[in-house]
Amino acid sequence: MRYYLIAGEASGDLQASYLIKELAIADNQADFRCFGGDLMQQQGATIVKHYKELAFMGVEDVLMNIRTIFRNIAFCKEDISKYNPDVLILVDYPGFNMKIAKWAKANNIKVYYYISPKIWAWNQKRVHKIKKIVDKMLVILPFEKEFYAKFNYPVDFVGHPLLDCIADRPQISFEDFCQKHQLSNKPIIALLPGSRKQEISAMLSLMLTVVEEFPDYQFVIAGAPSQNLSFYQQFITNDVSIIENKTYDLLQHATSALVVSGTATLEAALFKVPQVVCYKTGWLFYNLAKIVIRIKYISLVNLIMDKESVKELIQKELNTPNLINELTKITTGSSRQTMINDYEELHQKLGGKGASKRAAELIINTLKN
Repeated sequence: MRYYLIAGEASGDLQASYLIKELAIADNQADFRCFGGDLMQQQGATIVKHYKELAFMGVEDVLMNIRTIFRNIAFCKEDISKYNPDVLILVDYPGFNMKIAKWAKANNIKVYYYISPKIWAWNQKRVHKIKKIVDKMLVILPFEKEFYAKFNYPVDFVGHPLLDCIADRPQISFEDFCQKHQLSNKPIIALLPGSRKQEISAMLSLMLTVVEEFPDYQFVIAGAPSQNLSFYQQFITNDVSIIENKTYDLLQHATSALVVSGTATLEAALFKVPQVVCYKTGWLFYNLAKIVIRIKYISLVNLIMDKESVKELIQKELNTPNLINELTKITTGSSRQTMINDYEELHQKLGGKGASKRAAELIINTLKN
C-alpha cells in the first residue's frame, strides 16, 4: 500500500519513523512519501519537504511567514494528489494537518490521525470537526480515549511510542559518554530548552542563571537537531557544554534536568530523570491562553498522573530563585525519590512497549477491511 505521512516537528519525525518501520514490517509492499525529517527518511520514506521548513511558532512568527505556510499547504495538496495514497497519516502538528485533513476528506482520501491534536486542552468543540474529517484516530495518551468517548467518537489507544524509542536505543556507559563528549566526571544536570528558536531564546538564558549555584555538577545543554550549534553559543557565558542531537544519551546519564514544557517532559520522566518543568511566553499570549485552556497542568507527566508529580514553574514563577530552590529539591532533597516513584506508575499508565507495532497493525487491518 501507499502511505503519505505528515510530521512537522522533530518529535513527530521520531515517532513517525517508528510507525514507518512497523508498517514496512507488516506490509512488504509498503511505499512511503512524507513531509518529515531525517529519521523517517532513514526508514525508507521519500521526504518531499523537511520539517525544518515548516517550524513556525507563535502569532508573530506565523504572520511573518504566512505566505510560506500557504505555499507549503498548496504544495502538500498537489503532491498528495499526484501520489494518490491508500491512506493519509497525519502525525500531531494540528495547525497544518487539520487543514490538509479537511481537504483530503473532501477529495475522498482516507484520513488517519496518529497522535491526537491536544483539543482536550482548549477549544474542545474542535472534536466535532475531527469527527467529520478524520476516518480513524489513534491516540497515545490514556486519558484521550475517555475524552473522545464523551463526544461519542470511538478512538484507539495504542500506547506511547516513546516507550519503543527508549527501549530500542543502544546503551552507553557514563564513562564512555563523558569521554566521547569531553565532559568531566561530575554528575550531570541536563538543560532541555526546547527545539524552536523562540523557545530557546526565551528559556536558555534563564536556565543558565543557576549554574554557579551548583558547583558540584556539570550542566549540559541538549542541542536540538533543528538548530545549529552557533545559535546556542550566543546565550552561554558559563562553563556549560552542548551536545547536539543526543538528547536520549544525555537523559540516560543525567541526575536531574530543567525542561521546557512539551514532549521532553515525558522523555525525561521515562528516563527517570527528576525535573523542573519551565514555561514562559509573551504576556498577551499567556493571558489569552489562560482564558481558553482547560487543563490543570502544562506538562504531560502531570496530565497523565492527574496530580503535580513534577514541579511546574510558569511565567512569573519561572525565575532564578525558584529554579535554584526546586532544582535543589530534586538533586539532594526528599522530592527526588518521590518523583522517581511516580515515574514508575507513569510507565504503567502508558501501556508498555509496542505502541508503534500496535498502531501499524491496526492501520493495515482496518484498511484491508
